[in-house]
Amino acid sequence: MLNTKQIIAQSGVQFGTSGARGLVTQFAPEVCAAFAHAFLHGLSDRFEFKQVAIAIDNRPSSPEMAKACIAAIEAQGLEAIYYGVLPTPALAYSAMQDDIPCIMVTGSHIPFDRNGLKFYRPDGEITKVDEQAILNADVDFDSHLNVRELTVAPKAAQQYVERYTGLFDAAMLLGKRIGIYEHSSAGRDLYQGLFESLGAETISLERTDEFVPIDTEAVAESDKVKARAWSQKHDLDFIFSTDGDGDRPLVADENGEWLRGDILGLLCAEALQVEALAIPVSCNTVIERSGVFKAVSKTKIGSPYVIAEFDNLASDYTTFAGFEANGGFLLGSDVTINSKCLKSLPTRDAVLPALMLLALAKSRDTKIADLVSALPPRYTDSDRIQNFATEKSQQIIAKATLQPTGLLKLLGFECVNVVSVDTTDGLRLALESNDIVHLRPSGNAPELRCYAESNSVDNANQIVKKTLEN
Repeated sequence: MLNTKQIIAQSGVQFGTSGARGLVTQFAPEVCAAFAHAFLHGLSDRFEFKQVAIAIDNRPSSPEMAKACIAAIEAQGLEAIYYGVLPTPALAYSAMQDDIPCIMVTGSHIPFDRNGLKFYRPDGEITKVDEQAILNADVDFDSHLNVRELTVAPKAAQQYVERYTGLFDAAMLLGKRIGIYEHSSAGRDLYQGLFESLGAETISLERTDEFVPIDTEAVAESDKVKARAWSQKHDLDFIFSTDGDGDRPLVADENGEWLRGDILGLLCAEALQVEALAIPVSCNTVIERSGVFKAVSKTKIGSPYVIAEFDNLASDYTTFAGFEANGGFLLGSDVTINSKCLKSLPTRDAVLPALMLLALAKSRDTKIADLVSALPPRYTDSDRIQNFATEKSQQIIAKATLQPTGLLKLLGFECVNVVSVDTTDGLRLALESNDIVHLRPSGNAPELRCYAESNSVDNANQIVKKTLEN
């Protein structure tokens, strides 16, 4: 017999901002099984269910991890419904409609030598309390895993597409040319049909069988160059892409310029006409300055914190949502679109913000680029140092919290006066120059992230560059 607490503790796998993450070598079959057993054990006294749904991204390691999880599910006498390669929000939405838990095998945007597990209760994402319950679960399970070949069920993919195509007129995107940067996204087989069903002409861009770790919060320069070239070559009105598991969008305007995720979220929330927002502290301050929303609550970075804030918003507002700087949009309440009810989906989603941006541009008879340029001139940028030990990041931030001006001078900033220090998540410094510098260790990988905000694009870029280079 094996024990969940011992196996998980010895594995080195840890929870990040969203899900358990680690090296592929750490996710041995018994580790995956231990996580599945611990997760389901924690639900047994709160929910009644006979089925558990599971899906994967396109990472080479994901199928074997799914098999181990399914073996654990079936060892508990439960039925495992396998949806194959599927976007995380599609799995979560289908499971919520069926009132069952689910497990997504994905490492999201982190490199292919890593992977992870995301867990959903029948009512949505697990909380930070649930994460600790999984880590502390003390469950014995059989060391023999009855691993079998898997058969893919199509229902979840169909439900996800129908969730959005049913909201709009079939000609909403008529005349639009949309490029779909497919790479290795988990939703790449769904997006073409979804956009075409709304009248668009689609062009497939750079599909690959090698896993590509797209980070929508730190878009590579090579992807910026590609988007501009694609837009010109194919005369595109829009480019759509996502990260690896399809819960974070990456969209470009008519010029092939990628939109920042928080700006996309702002425009989506405005189009949805929600009353209140919950967003991480790293998001652009133009959101609360816009005056569009009755309330804007700031949280720590990570979807569990945004979702937790929904409980507070629900007591005062009828409609509310959230999004992250990476563009993932979380619909906290039901909303009405074109006289039709769109059910809440309190987990990151990539398709909703893309469609609402297109709908907003059409309703105002304007270009996406013009929607963005009409916003107050406040710009953000971010990047990361990869393979940077989390402990080292924490030491730097702890020291800088006590001496923020000293850190800025060490990084090469001159004549800086710190107006405020925000330690909600990492270290966020507001300067007298109206610039913002924010340092934070990644919750998913050994990376140090830098976020910057300024009144010009170039200045925001330079702040990030100077900070990470020094």
